[in-house]
Amino acid sequence: MTPDAGCVQGRGAVTGLSSEMLGGGMNGEEHARVCVCCPSAAGGPRTHSQMSDRRVGFCLSDKKRRRMNLDAFADFCAGHGVEVVEIDLAQPLVPQGPFDVIIHKLSDVIVEAEHDSQSQQLLANFQSYVSAHPTTVLLDPLPAMTQLLDRFASYQIMSKLHNSLRDWHICSPPYLEVHSVSDLSSIQQAVLAQGLSFPLICKTRVAHGSLSHEMSLIFSAGSLAEIHPPCVLQSFVNHGAVLHKVFVVGDRHFCVERPSLKNFPSGPCDRKTIFFNSHQVSKPESSSDLTSLDEQMPFLPPPSSEAMAALVRELRVQLGMALFGVDVIINIHTHTLTVIDINIFPGYEGVPQFFSSLLSHIESVLDKQTSAGPEATGSRESAQPTGGPSAATTGH
Repeated sequence: MTPDAGCVQGRGAVTGLSSEMLGGGMNGEEHARVCVCCPSAAGGPRTHSQMSDRRVGFCLSDKKRRRMNLDAFADFCAGHGVEVVEIDLAQPLVPQGPFDVIIHKLSDVIVEAEHDSQSQQLLANFQSYVSAHPTTVLLDPLPAMTQLLDRFASYQIMSKLHNSLRDWHICSPPYLEVHSVSDLSSIQQAVLAQGLSFPLICKTRVAHGSLSHEMSLIFSAGSLAEIHPPCVLQSFVNHGAVLHKVFVVGDRHFCVERPSLKNFPSGPCDRKTIFFNSHQVSKPESSSDLTSLDEQMPFLPPPSSEAMAALVRELRVQLGMALFGVDVIINIHTHTLTVIDINIFPGYEGVPQFFSSLLSHIESVLDKQTSAGPEATGSRESAQPTGGPSAATTGH
């Protein structure tokens, strides 16, 4: 759909916050520039009678449940005739159902299933239930979520954006997959062969858990000896210390500005490797030497709403997902929109009207299913993943 040309933007605390905003991501103390883009025909959630007797199951970790404020969302949904049910994976699922929709973030279980038999069984039980109930809509498909847990896989998707979104001047930085420990000279040669340029950002392969936020900024070929494979090396792009976090909820998306790493001189130098936590750096209230610019920066225009809408549309097709986040920066030299990461079911902090947007998407999904009939619920929602992050190829 074409996004509404009227893009709502504001800086500072939002006044007159509803309980929905306070419970669904928008923090009353958060100061951020928010851009809300949604289909021009989109409306709010329906009345109680229009959605009565619908049941939505949520399968989330305790941390995600608190972060989303699921209790407040359940109250919000109850006012629109939708029952929210918390799913306990440790208990049989059939007595907990039936469910019209299941919304989940099984990242912990998927990652742990690589080496833990109990997690393997929980995942198998969940998949068995989904397979046995084809009319239950799964948000989002397990195979799609599994690939985003693996930066080797998600960065392959990002690398294709340069071609599919060429007209919008959207790309992703060159990167290299480092699968295992090898001699330093081989890694150095691969960095050159893949066209990477210093400084480099080093990220863990698994894009989940606290360790996934632990990153490093590498300034020389010699410092590549400090990396710990499996990991991804990505060329660092100067972007004026501003990160644009794009939160997607079905056909709607929201752009929130966050602090980010400052600019660094291009090219190798003898500076020591900088180790940092990306979550700490990009918090709304973050203030540190890493985010404070050392020089005067010319004004960087914000990304156009049309380009962001094109990016979201393309990623929705490529991922087959409705609930995800995208980290975007603007190259200070070329003004190119540069995609640096994709995130599963993010926290939606700073997003106004998250509750109503999510409920509207649930309604839209159920409408499509009802109009198409039971046969429309196909294998994409219920295909079984093979486990955690899979092996991938070398570099891009």
